[in-house]
Amino acid sequence: MTPFEIGLAALAGMGLFVMMGMFVPIALILMSFLGVWAIKGSPLLAAKMLGLAANDAIASYFFGVVPLFVLMGFLVSESGVGRDAFDVANAMFRRIRGGLGVGTVAANAIFAAVTGISIASAAVFTKIAVPEMRRHGYTARFSVGVVAGSSVLGMLIPPSLLLILYGLLTEQSIGDLFVAGIGPGLLLAAFFGIGVMLMAIFTPGFVGKTISPDEGQLSARDLIAKSVPLSALILLTLGGIYGGFFTPVEAGAVGAIGALIIGLMKRTLDLPSLWRVLVETGLVTAAVCFLIIAAQMYSRMLAFSGVPGAFGEIAANADLGLIGLTLMYCAVVIALGMILDSSSIMLILVPLMLPILQPMGVDLIWFGIVTVVAIEIGLLTPPFGISVYVIKSTLDDPAISLGDIFLGAAPFALMMLACLALIIAFPVIATGLL
Repeated sequence: MTPFEIGLAALAGMGLFVMMGMFVPIALILMSFLGVWAIKGSPLLAAKMLGLAANDAIASYFFGVVPLFVLMGFLVSESGVGRDAFDVANAMFRRIRGGLGVGTVAANAIFAAVTGISIASAAVFTKIAVPEMRRHGYTARFSVGVVAGSSVLGMLIPPSLLLILYGLLTEQSIGDLFVAGIGPGLLLAAFFGIGVMLMAIFTPGFVGKTISPDEGQLSARDLIAKSVPLSALILLTLGGIYGGFFTPVEAGAVGAIGALIIGLMKRTLDLPSLWRVLVETGLVTAAVCFLIIAAQMYSRMLAFSGVPGAFGEIAANADLGLIGLTLMYCAVVIALGMILDSSSIMLILVPLMLPILQPMGVDLIWFGIVTVVAIEIGLLTPPFGISVYVIKSTLDDPAISLGDIFLGAAPFALMMLACLALIIAFPVIATGLL
């Protein structure tokens, strides 16, 4: 067999193992090892080359950004900042039609700017926002749909764990990726907010006969007390990066310290909760580390096989153009989103696409935003839809089925498709601030 045929066989084997239920990084590592062994003819050489790939994957100083931002996110979540964000957003939007739904979207956007983890947003606002919306007349399907839809903002609005992973995979500036995520993140939040208001006006049966949450009003003192810590933390971390005061790694450390101080000042952090935060941070960091090692091994195997170069020639000869290639790529990403989690999709496709895109002179920062938005759509699509499953497990309400949550999230998935189309058609949405 030629190296190209071995590479294709490794890809097919990986797909087969994943469909059989094998953990994606294990499938990547196994088929990468077997592929390099078959190409080079030596298991010892394959083991040494993949060992070097593993070392190169996490030896970089910039990998430190992962545990620091994850730690900050969990500290913020444990400190009750999600409740504060919801209270502030509800006070701002409570008077408009569908205001509590708009407030939930706004609160998710604020929360995303200090966590960057969609699963955390889904868990926090399922506990906070869904009972409030149900109490004020919103239907169960709409209530969980708003939370599911707006929770994906955590993967786009910086700091985003998925953007960090993309930056590590493609060796792009994480700071530039964060800046590029601002415009699309705000655009998507605006789509969600306007969509909620339009649904409240034109589909009252879906939204419910809502009543005005008058008790959501906050005094000026309470509004300041709840909004100042949030604003300060966002300004400290993101402002420090954009202003050139901190590197992303340093900003993660400063943000984690700031989140710890906020939690201690609010007296919502104690030793058991702090220990829980540290354990969860370690688990997530270990998982991300394993993912990156697997992706680096997979990239080396692909490079040895010549598969990406051959695919690049096929794409060039097909004369699809950048838009055609991007649309085909997004269709594959969204389809994979129905069966795989977001990190796995990025691990499989980005190393395969990177050698194809680089000779075309594609802006990899813009392509990263396109990738993240397309992957986010998969967070809401059945049968996998990890955000939906997080909401279901957190809600623990047998009256609300998985089907209800998927149907409630469907309008938001369509809004995300519209936003993705705009980002592809007008790259300046992502690159305008760079």
